Amino acid sequence: MDERRTPAEGPPVEDVESVFQVADVRVDDETVYYLGTPLASAEVLERELWGLFRDAGYDVSLTTRAQSSGPFDERPAVEGRFGPTRPQYVLVAEPRSPHIDGIPWTNLVFFVLTVLSTLYVGSIWYYVELDSPLALLEAWPFTAAILGVLAVHEFGHYVMIRYHDVDASLPYFIPFPSLIGTMGAVIRMRGRIPDRKALFDIGVSGPLAGLVATVVVTVIGLFLDPITVPERVASGGGAIRFNDPLLLVILAELTGQPLSYPDPGLAANPVIFGGWVGMFVTFLNLLPVGQFDGGHIVRAILGPRQETVAAAVPAALFGLAGYLYLAQEATNAVVLWVVWGVIAAGLAYAGPATPIRDDPIGPRRRALGVLTLALGLLCFTPVPFEILAG
Repeated sequence: MDERRTPAEGPPVEDVESVFQVADVRVDDETVYYLGTPLASAEVLERELWGLFRDAGYDVSLTTRAQSSGPFDERPAVEGRFGPTRPQYVLVAEPRSPHIDGIPWTNLVFFVLTVLSTLYVGSIWYYVELDSPLALLEAWPFTAAILGVLAVHEFGHYVMIRYHDVDASLPYFIPFPSLIGTMGAVIRMRGRIPDRKALFDIGVSGPLAGLVATVVVTVIGLFLDPITVPERVASGGGAIRFNDPLLLVILAELTGQPLSYPDPGLAANPVIFGGWVGMFVTFLNLLPVGQFDGGHIVRAILGPRQETVAAAVPAALFGLAGYLYLAQEATNAVVLWVVWGVIAAGLAYAGPATPIRDDPIGPRRRALGVLTLALGLLCFTPVPFEILAG
């Protein structure tokens, strides 16, 4: 480490000592270490010092290091050299990293791969004969629908992340040759969330933005011409039937457009399926558990009581699976909800995101949160899809 000194740009010692008695300050590269004794709990320390360090351009955390009972030595203490060791508390202040530093090559590569995987899956939905690589481009409406919904959802989050100055990555799109060509997108949160308002805004912005995109994509798809199903497919037997959530039915009624056709040689335009995906993703994201969007929203509204709600989510999903097994024998949906019950149980055990300041949010945000969760229910269907025997 560099020689002991008061940091030139870090918070001055006197501002820290209201909750942390500083015995020494050291600097290693750009990281500042305040060695001393805490005068409050870790939660109070973080709440009192987080804003101070953030304004100075640092992220701060409390940790410990081994300290000898004898004279202070910069090297780690060794048992028996000066007697028994005891922990010494250290506030570690690391410079805050920029949101985007240079060209995000990893994000771009994953996005390009996801475009290719959705084009490939889209070519199957459109029954495209892949006689050349350029034939994949015929499926661009499917790719635009799927990635448009997912991108708007994620950038809804990202706008609020930047607004509240939380350190996070750009969205990472995940290519996967599944029914939709992707496993979605994620944003890696690196910084702490300052308060419940920020937690709520970040949580609610993705589903609301994604729902707007979902409605737009669905309405466009409803007005597009149906596609022709090749005779070999129409007479082939086995297929997957996707059941319509209430929101999709409402949009079809409002536009006066059909969701299916009596002629087996015609099928709804795959762009509509992009809207279906947006609704399904919205419902799952709004499950009020862990660090899902719904978990953020309910944690912001209820505070620590959110854990009680989260504990009921796996039970509800397992109960739904049991009902479908006994009442409808919908095997595919049973497996689906059992899997999501297990996922929800793991997320509930891991716990929600905890803001640094835990002051309640206002009534307008609470009302918006309730409305968002209600819109999520419009995207629910007990049996999302069924595999039909040939």
